[in-house]
Amino acid sequence: MTNKIKDAIYTKRYVYNLHFHLIWCTKYRNKIFTNEKLSNEMKDILQRVADDNEIVIEKMEVMPDHVH
Repeated sequence: MTNKIKDAIYTKRYVYNLHFHLIWCTKYRNKIFTNEKLSNEMKDILQRVADDNEIVIEKMEVMPDHVH
């Protein structure tokens, strides 16, 4: 196979390259992540979960009332 898809995962029977756009909103869109400490703590938690599950986070943004 000469033409390979960049960043695709090749196995014996299939090829895949999955990307997801996830958004979590706080309950009633309350502004919870209002300071740097809470925002960084959420980023650390999400990064730990991603690392444990061998997931690559391409971009992450923590807003006061939601997380991208």
